[in-house]
Amino acid sequence: MTVEPESKQDKPSRKGGLRETLFLLVSGVVVALLLQAFVFQSFWIPSESMENTLLVGDRVVVNKLHGAVERGDVVVFKGWDGKDTIKRVIAIGGDTVKCCDAQKRITVNGVPLDEKAYLHPDDFPSGDEFEKVVPEGRLWVMGDHRAASHDSRGHEEQEANGAILEEDVIGRAVAIYWPFSRAAVLSTPDTFTQDFTKGG
Repeated sequence: MTVEPESKQDKPSRKGGLRETLFLLVSGVVVALLLQAFVFQSFWIPSESMENTLLVGDRVVVNKLHGAVERGDVVVFKGWDGKDTIKRVIAIGGDTVKCCDAQKRITVNGVPLDEKAYLHPDDFPSGDEFEKVVPEGRLWVMGDHRAASHDSRGHEEQEANGAILEEDVIGRAVAIYWPFSRAAVLSTPDTFTQDFTKGG
């Protein structure tokens, strides 16, 4: 029986190992690209309109397979100027959103919102009074730093009084991942767990 030199015995396993490494690397890149294209995407916060929930320079992960948009969600959407924009959903199609009640609170279908958990501490619910019925398939969105936010209130001259199309939503922001010191999950504030059914 002949025995091959050790160097010849090793060559097939080395080639196999290299092919396996390259396959895993390429597979990882493909999976990452598919996830970014269809599931998750990263967005950078360019303005102070969502302070203090989101600060300038924060980076957020957006879930593009978010399902139905709900009140309280922070969403990225194609804005009124065609640019990616991030705001909080205050009211959905069929809701009546109003500012303000006797206690200066925004109401949705007559239900007051307790916005302390996310509203900028030096801000107020809105400097503008309004009462709008949000058309079906639309969303009324506002920034958490109301005095610095150009949102649905500032686009009332446009179709649907500034309410955005649901189909323009790119995804729901689920977490801050950068900077690490601010890493956090973006959950729905408790005030949006109320019963907003009209007449309920």
